[in-house]
Amino acid sequence: MELHDYQWEVIAPALEGKNIIIWLPTGAGKTRAALYVAMRHLEMKRNAKVAFIVNKVHLVDQHFSNEFQPHLKDKYTVVAISGDTEHKCFFAQKTQDNDVIICTAQILQNALSSGSEEMHVELTDFTLLIIDECHHTHKDGVYNKLMEGYLERKICRKGKLPQILGLTASPGTGRATSFHKAVEHILQICANLDTWRIMSAEVHREDLEAKAKQPNKQYDLVAQRTRDPFGDKLKELMKTIHGYLRTAEFSESEFGTQVYEQKVVELEKEGAVEADRMKRTCALHLRKYNDSLLVHDTVRMTDAYELLAEFYVTEKFIRKQNDPTDTFLIQLFDRNQATLLELAHDSRFENPKLTKLEEILKDQFQFSSVSRGIIFTRTRQSTHSLHNWISGKDYFQKMGIKTAPLTGAGYSNQSKHMTQNEQREVIEKFRKGELNLLVSTSVAEEGLDIPQCNVVVRYGLMTNEIAMVQARGRARHEDSCYSFLAKSGGKEIRREQTNEILEDLMKRAIKHVQEMPEQEYEEKIKELQKESLIARKVKQVKRDEKRNTFYPEQVRFYCRGCSQAVAHGDDFRTIEGTHYININPDFRIYYEVYSPPIELPRKMVDWVPGGMIRCHCGQKWGSEIVYKHVNFPSVSACNFVLETPDCKKTFKKWKDVPFPVEELNYVLYLEMHPELHLPSDD
Repeated sequence: MELHDYQWEVIAPALEGKNIIIWLPTGAGKTRAALYVAMRHLEMKRNAKVAFIVNKVHLVDQHFSNEFQPHLKDKYTVVAISGDTEHKCFFAQKTQDNDVIICTAQILQNALSSGSEEMHVELTDFTLLIIDECHHTHKDGVYNKLMEGYLERKICRKGKLPQILGLTASPGTGRATSFHKAVEHILQICANLDTWRIMSAEVHREDLEAKAKQPNKQYDLVAQRTRDPFGDKLKELMKTIHGYLRTAEFSESEFGTQVYEQKVVELEKEGAVEADRMKRTCALHLRKYNDSLLVHDTVRMTDAYELLAEFYVTEKFIRKQNDPTDTFLIQLFDRNQATLLELAHDSRFENPKLTKLEEILKDQFQFSSVSRGIIFTRTRQSTHSLHNWISGKDYFQKMGIKTAPLTGAGYSNQSKHMTQNEQREVIEKFRKGELNLLVSTSVAEEGLDIPQCNVVVRYGLMTNEIAMVQARGRARHEDSCYSFLAKSGGKEIRREQTNEILEDLMKRAIKHVQEMPEQEYEEKIKELQKESLIARKVKQVKRDEKRNTFYPEQVRFYCRGCSQAVAHGDDFRTIEGTHYININPDFRIYYEVYSPPIELPRKMVDWVPGGMIRCHCGQKWGSEIVYKHVNFPSVSACNFVLETPDCKKTFKKWKDVPFPVEELNYVLYLEMHPELHLPSDD
């Protein structure tokens, strides 16, 4: 296996068994360097066992197929374990039978905490743990939960622990704005990963720079629209709704911003808790108008119009009760729909960012038949909208631009997800040249094995310095271009400029940590590790106290939409600590199934999804799942208002509710419901 000089430089301490972080730019071969460390580890260490963990499901198969299996298959056994395989249910056996396990951090964490003999493993079962994109090892992330278990064992001297090898292109600054705080952030990551040293190319920096060249960065800024009749019309309708609602605390200047979105979210929450349907319904409609303004600022006016029109088609279908607020809001849109449609098709006032994007694509693709590029945008919706816009331009087709959207595989109520197979198919076509332009969300920033690009466009994005570095690293071709496209004087451009400052701050902080005296560094790391363990235990105690504030039977659930009482806390159970189901048969009278079974991006072992469910008032609740042949409603806590002896309140997630939820005892449930005739194992 051939390595570059800078790769030999950064892996040297790892070959001696030391815990290190490899800090190299995207495209510089961190995974190949880690693979070599794993190979030497397997050769030199008796009873060696390697785990390569990732933070995204699609990376499991990628690292297995592209690196580990091709290079190790002749001498060692390698297995990939992800959520769409049954291997995860027999994790212990697969660990015992194979030399290298590639899996998500969550699957390993589940195996470490599992009480099942087939699943349970210990950290001490492994001799080398490689952590991909290790900058995620902080706060409550799953990487950090893994490492907290590691550190607890280390401090208590419980068994021989695995060697740790972290990989990152950008540890970031942790939102620090000072050199001192940035150094603290880097030291904290080092402490979390029990790192001996952060390794970067110093002696062979020229070798690295020749391999991982930085693209030419350009700021492509556009002026604000001089006139915006479509946006003005949307704002006029929003003001009308506020007049109906008689709220004066909102400023028109906030319309179409994230600040306004947060305010209407709070307004909706107030309406739900107060059982004020008028306030809650108006807030939901105002949020959709705000979404439309955000789309209008990002892509075409027609995309913004269609978002709003589709919302009202759905509203007319699901609103079955004759409520005056529903009637007012629907009629308001109906009266103005024709005007909005006409304004949306007035090309004189189209989004100037699209005109600039058009220029960039022409510059990069007009004179080159081998150009490849990625456009990064914030949402799945804007990804599909930009793809449709490009596909609909005849001259882009004549120039040979062949585009496709690339989005995450996670299920979302808001927009269509991509399955892992669809992701793989798009990336493979891109690799082969059947596609030459991807329009992607952040899913393509980290980890994905995407060929060199000569143009990367960050389209009106507000992200942190880590995302900026990751996206820029996709432009690896000779004389490649990295474009930041945004409105002149807007908050996006200010954020990008801040990111550049933070990237420099990060580099200076890392250099400072690398140059710290050895004893001072070791003492600081030990101190931070002890502080983290104490803080985690205190946090867990507080979380347990909060979770046990009330008995389940003291908590009542009301539909967030119509305020009808529908359940008590003791009606709920968990399945594998993940699905929160209602086991009361009477609960079924309160909801209806309104969709066919959901298509998930991967196959589950013990359960299959059913259709989406909602209250008879139209409020979405969750979905049905079929667990071991039994149908259960699985609901989200955020779709209800909870009444405790203290107050009424909404909760975003089940982990925040103030009462304990027991795990489902499947056998006991069947004994209590003999009417269920399940298929026999025969």
